[in-house]
Amino acid sequence: MRPYEIMLVLDPKLEQEEEREELLQRLQQVVTDGGGEITKVDPWGKRRLAYEIQGNTEGYYVVMHFRSESSAAQELERVVKLTEEIIRHLLVRLDEK
Repeated sequence: MRPYEIMLVLDPKLEQEEEREELLQRLQQVVTDGGGEITKVDPWGKRRLAYEIQGNTEGYYVVMHFRSESSAAQELERVVKLTEEIIRHLLVRLDEK
């Protein structure tokens, strides 16, 4: 298994903490169903965006670290692209330490 990091910018219309947690639980489930493990979830909170994205000037930032095979990471990225509540994302494979 390889280490990955995904940074998500969630739609600021997700005002309720429960809505954001439910979305993150769904994404974590994709990784664990693919045989991976979540190592860290770091919510950064609401921040101002550097430029307007889909009419939004703010977003909720979340960074998630996980270990999985490449197939689980690809499935996660596919799900993220289809999820309307996520306005931006960046998935990177980290170096082995």
